[in-house]
Amino acid sequence: MAEKGVNVPFGLPAHTVEDAVAAAETIGDDEVVIKAQILAGGRGLGTFANGFQGGVHVIKKEQVKEYADKMLGGTLITKQSGPAGKPVNTLLLAKKMNLVAEKYFAIMLDRSTMGPLIIACSEGGTSIEDLAEEFPEKIIKVPIDIVAGITDAQAMQVVDGLQVTGDKAKAAEQIKALYRLFAERDCTMVEVNPLAEDDEGNLIAADAKIGFDDNAEFRQSAVFEKRDVSQEDPREVAAAKWDLNYVGLDGNIGCMVNGAGLAMATMDIIAAYGGQPANFLDVGGSAKVDQITAAFKIISEDKAVKAILVNIFGGIMKCDVIAEGVVQATKEVGLKIPLVVRLEGTNVKEGKAIIDASGLNIISAADLDDAAQKACAAL
Repeated sequence: MAEKGVNVPFGLPAHTVEDAVAAAETIGDDEVVIKAQILAGGRGLGTFANGFQGGVHVIKKEQVKEYADKMLGGTLITKQSGPAGKPVNTLLLAKKMNLVAEKYFAIMLDRSTMGPLIIACSEGGTSIEDLAEEFPEKIIKVPIDIVAGITDAQAMQVVDGLQVTGDKAKAAEQIKALYRLFAERDCTMVEVNPLAEDDEGNLIAADAKIGFDDNAEFRQSAVFEKRDVSQEDPREVAAAKWDLNYVGLDGNIGCMVNGAGLAMATMDIIAAYGGQPANFLDVGGSAKVDQITAAFKIISEDKAVKAILVNIFGGIMKCDVIAEGVVQATKEVGLKIPLVVRLEGTNVKEGKAIIDASGLNIISAADLDDAAQKACAAL
């Protein structure tokens, strides 16, 4: 943000208690802000697993050691983190600003206008969701032409919507700087909450959450080098290494499917027959045997999974390749839970022959209905 000309509070990261104390000394003020750095919002209202309340505090400099001790290495649970929470490996020690008015600002990608959409509100702080529900008229939305970029008039429209009391021209420059960040860093979202006015009327990005398009990793290497995989589901991290799309869910039937649409349909039909999917796993259309094996291992290592459903419709993907991967993985993993396989499409006869010849206890299914019923029954 600072590189793009956005006003931000001075801050330093801390990975140890000693780092935190040293950072507070560098800031040099009597009071500092200490924040748990996790990949989830709602930190201020969050609770640590050890019972300590709040992931963001304004404290005296001499309290830094005590607070850093309680926060570092802990698990912070917020409204956005899920019940498991996120590990706190890093703290941010920031300069306390004299903020007099908190506002909300975001740039999102909008389906209806097919481009960036600025969302702004003269009231910000902890929970924009509640405000949007109660007072939707207070929120302004300004669509931006992705080719033309933000205009002076649009920046001033946002400034007016924010009800800025200070220098409006300077405030408009801040809005344009935030848009520059969004466009030049391939962001999917820039959310500043609060975008606050200090006692001199300057707009400051006091806290922010930014999302980046992972398709742009090749040209945003400096951003992606900062990735902290400890904040992510280890199954999703493992899947990404094999170029697989995996999303963990709360159920007990593991799903391995090719194509996102078929994966969604498989999850729906499992639910229709009374089961609960444990994951969304799309192996795509060009997976090799080793990728299929890796996918199978990721699913089977989940202790919540009590049955696995492989549902492949072979178009680009060939059923015999899937079958080879399933057989290889089943042998390597020593699978102890029921496995239901439905194959259809390209090389389906060869695929079924490979499974039949494997000597493994694999339940074959005729179609998607049959597969879902057998997977639910196998529980």
